[in-house]
Amino acid sequence: MSVLSLEIAKYLLRIAEQKSKELGIDESIAIVDEGGNLLAFHRMDDAKLGSIDIAQNKAWTALAMRVPTANLAKAALPNGESYGINTTNHGRIVVLGGGVPITWNGKVVGGIGVSGSTSANDVIVANAAIQAFEGLPHARIGFN
Repeated sequence: MSVLSLEIAKYLLRIAEQKSKELGIDESIAIVDEGGNLLAFHRMDDAKLGSIDIAQNKAWTALAMRVPTANLAKAALPNGESYGINTTNHGRIVVLGGGVPITWNGKVVGGIGVSGSTSANDVIVANAAIQAFEGLPHARIGFN
């Protein structure tokens, strides 16, 4: 059984959208499960069309690399230890901030990706959803 259910993913989308509205921005928000499959997606009314794929790939990158996507930016620069990483995995690796792994009990169980604003704002929105997830009671996400 996956830790992330559709119910939880929709809750996280609502939290992320609420934070986006507080910031006065329109975002695309994607959540992937532990297998990297898209579990839920939401594009706010005026979010940029280009943000759709970016949000989904940020979520996938956060899961696949097990780190926030912002952590990859410096290493991906020319002469960086991971220069060119964004060209791997059929170009799916995103090194812009806004992708955050979703962890439970020390295990990565999914990822969230947010796109549509600056990387700094995307990170704020993603982290709001992560904080909400961490605050859920164990019983709510399938644990006793």
